[in-house]
Amino acid sequence: MVDDDLELERDIGEATIVYEEPDEETVQKTVPNEHIAYFQDHWIIKTGEDEEGRDIVRRVPAQRVHYVERTVDEFAEEVETLVDQVQSFASDLRTKIPVGGGGGSNGGERPEPHRIDVESGEPDESGDRPE
Repeated sequence: MVDDDLELERDIGEATIVYEEPDEETVQKTVPNEHIAYFQDHWIIKTGEDEEGRDIVRRVPAQRVHYVERTVDEFAEEVETLVDQVQSFASDLRTKIPVGGGGGSNGGERPEPHRIDVESGEPDESGDRPE
């Protein structure tokens, strides 16, 4: 049986973010690693919870952030996680945007171009290639 408290006992490290507020004041905030994430050109920081237990987060635009410093168990493990995320993103993109010469309904062959006579604007049925 897995102890539910085991996850809470594990040291997840901390992250310190230094960023500019709109009034140009520099803020330094340290939070557990699980309370900070980068998403859509913003750093998202959990700053607390409301009365109903919902998370309160602050979104800081990336251009206002000076740096984010994290403690991690192993640097190599952190880099591997980033590589996995990039590979996953690239894989998702390949499924949405076909890359390369394969695929298509005609077995990967390129369709013949539609030739139009520039003088008449009519399709050129002669099959001759212009020189």
